[in-house]
Formats: sequence, structure tokens, C-alpha cells
Amino acid sequence: MTRMKDAPKIHIDILNKMYEPSTGVGEPGVPLMAPAICNAIFNATGKRIRSLPLADEGVV
Repeated sequence: MTRMKDAPKIHIDILNKMYEPSTGVGEPGVPLMAPAICNAIFNATGKRIRSLPLADEGVV
């Protein structure tokens, strides 16, 4: 599990829509976490991660 101090910076805009019912904000940044971490691993090591859960086998 990624700790907040290790999490990538994610910017999310919440739009105020007058004519559509509210569905809640929920946790919109969560689905972006794994791809962001996988891209960071690729930038650091040059190795693409293509499966989850993440493991350190052969990455470092």
C-alpha cells in the first residue's frame, strides 16, 4: 500500500454542474494511483510493469 508521502501528485477538478444531479465525489484519484506508480517505476528503471499487484521481483 502506498503511503501518502510516497503518492504521486494528482490534480482533480470538481465541476459545479447545475443541471445534472450530484453523484458524489467519492475517491476519483484512486484509479490513477497504479498507472502513476508504474510510470514512475518505468522512468526510474526502464522496465514496464504490466501486471498487478506490484512486486519488486526484477524491478530494481
